[in-house]
Formats: sequence, structure tokens, C-alpha cells
Amino acid sequence: MSLPITFHRAASAEFIEASAWYESKRLGLALEFMAEIDRCVSLASEHPLQYAIVREDIRRVVANHFPYSVYFRVEKHRIVVLAVFHGSRNPAIWRERT
Repeated sequence: MSLPITFHRAASAEFIEASAWYESKRLGLALEFMAEIDRCVSLASEHPLQYAIVREDIRRVVANHFPYSVYFRVEKHRIVVLAVFHGSRNPAIWRERT
């Protein structure tokens, strides 16, 4: 059973911004990026406890082919995506959202 997914406002903005950046690099690359992030979010929704805790109650799914990770929190009736985060960025940025 999959849990419903909610995106933190900042995570949604990161996702949109990264998609636009990838599209500016190559036509259609944004669609590949979005499909991969969607796969990560779906995995988190379907098997949330499969992913290791990286900080307090925050878990992470690492994307394939892109240097991004999806950070999420498991709540009783939903998954909250806190960040769609590039691996080279300072993690203190997403940690402030907890």
C-alpha cells in the first residue's frame, strides 16, 4: 500500500528549478529527470521504511543517473518530501526544514 505524498514548498521549488535547468542543457532531459525523481518518490511511498535514516527521522532515496536525492519523512498517513537535493549542495539547507 502506498502512502500519499506531500511536498514541502521548498522541495517543490527545487524540483521545478532543477527540471528547468536540465531542460536548458538538452531538450527532453527534464523529462528524464522528472521521471527519475518520480520513481524515487514512488519508492519512498511504497516502501518508506526500506530507506536508511540519515538524520533524526529523515530518510533518503538516491536518484540514478542524476546527482540528486529525495529526502523525506514518514508520517502516520503520508510521506512528506522535504527536499529534492543536489549532492554538492550544503545539507544544512534542507536540514532547516525539519
